[in-house]
Parts: sequence; structure tokens; C-alpha cells
Amino acid sequence: MSFLKKIFNSPKPKEKNEDVNDVQNLPLDQIFVQKFIENKGKFLYCTTLQEVTQNLNDILKENFWKEISCNDYDLLKILKSLEVTISKDFNTPLPVFISCEHLIAENGSILFSSNQLKELKICDCNENFIVYATTSQIVNSKGESLTGIKSRYKGNIPNNISAIKSYNPSGENEDFMNYGNTNSKNLYLLLFEDL
Repeated sequence: MSFLKKIFNSPKPKEKNEDVNDVQNLPLDQIFVQKFIENKGKFLYCTTLQEVTQNLNDILKENFWKEISCNDYDLLKILKSLEVTISKDFNTPLPVFISCEHLIAENGSILFSSNQLKELKICDCNENFIVYATTSQIVNSKGESLTGIKSRYKGNIPNNISAIKSYNPSGENEDFMNYGNTNSKNLYLLLFEDL
């Protein structure tokens, strides 16, 4: 009888709702970082532009990259102090240094538009991405990010809006809804604290 009593009175395992509530109580940037890392993204937090430059230089050295693609004038200023050859063409086999529209906390994805990619699709770019973003670009959901784009670019909404959600190009995609999705990239995120 005491055996059955132990079984029926044993503590219950934590409910999934409790875990969801724990995540919902975190600040938005922590939720994003947690989801981003779960998706195999590589994350570097920076509080100064010198840290951004140093971390970028370390990424280039770690991967033995001597050339990089970049077409953003603000990011070209960061690259100016590094010993790296720069191409403005994303349609090359070079790693890409790029900014983004938003960082989406609900699933750890990064949203891009034609403002960053021009006419190219993400799947047409090299599999190696280095993304520069700021903490003020973090939004809660995909809907919030699209609303942000709509209000930011009133009357001139960019086309070619797409996201990178998986950061392990050689890994298997466990989500059958994304079957055939080739947007998976080996991605480093340089997140600059601007709030």
C-alpha cells in the first residue's frame, strides 16, 4: 500500500507552462539571445565600437578570411581599420558583413530586406554571414518587425523581406514546415548595446 501511496503522492514534473512563463519574464534581449544560441548562432556582445572592431577582427582571423563582402557605407567605416580586402558584390564566394532590419526574440531569427540584400535572395549569398545589429533592433515577434518596417519606410516599403532562422547550414532541419529552406547560414552576430 505504501508503494502505491508513493507513486500517487510523488512530486509532479515541472509543467511546460512554467518554463514558458520563465522565458516570458526575461528581458527581450535575453529571450532573443537564448533563442539565437539554441538555433546554433554565434553571439558576441559589444558595448563600444572598439569592441565591435576587435571582435570582427577576431572572427576574420579565426576563420582565416582575408576578403569579405560588404556594401553598407556605415559598416565599411568599421572595416577600414582592418587588414581585409573588401568586395561590394554579395554574389561572390566571400563571407558577408551586413546589417539587418530586426532581431526577432520569439524565435531567435534575423530579418533582412532589400535595403541590406539588394536584389539577392538569402539563399544566393555565401553561407558565412557576420551581422552587425543593435539592441534597439530587437522586437518581440515577426508581426512587430513587419509593423516596424512599415512605419519606418512609409510609402517606400522595401521588398525581398526574409529571415535567417537556422545558423547551422550542415545540420538537419527538424522542422518539417521548413523543408527545402536554404536560408540556413553560418552566422556571427555582433550585437552592439545602444540603449
